[in-house]
Amino acid sequence: MPDGFEFPVDRTQVMLFARSLGDIRPEYSDPNDPATKAVGGIVVPPTFVQCSAHWQPDYPLDITRPRKGPPPAHRGDGPGGGGLGRGLHAEQHYEYHQPVHAGDTLWVTTRPGNRWEKQGRRGGKLIFSESITEYRNQDGVLCVTATSVGVQTERAVDQ
Repeated sequence: MPDGFEFPVDRTQVMLFARSLGDIRPEYSDPNDPATKAVGGIVVPPTFVQCSAHWQPDYPLDITRPRKGPPPAHRGDGPGGGGLGRGLHAEQHYEYHQPVHAGDTLWVTTRPGNRWEKQGRRGGKLIFSESITEYRNQDGVLCVTATSVGVQTERAVDQ
């Protein structure tokens, strides 16, 4: 099995996520509703897979969870990194291949994607990079591909 982690899709998580968005469609909570039966059971709302961060070991943006070792360095810290304040999340794309249902266990893997540069006006070169995350169900079927695009400036932005 490639590097990654398991993300169990729980019915309660799905319902609470949908309600937090103000979406009360029965496909997200009621297994006996005809609409839910028509889609093969309780399904997850779009972008729900982002909740997998709660299951990702050493998720770099969560400094509150208990850890066995020191917290991970923030993205961009250390040699070759941009440091805090020089990077940001630029885009997020989701491609849906198969439905994700409550009760599925997803295997989540992330790999680097494309990198490119563009000249900026105040911070020098802008360095763009993709991170591609795939979510496969317990049968190995690819369900969702999420592509995140980050951008870092070459230097601190001129004021």
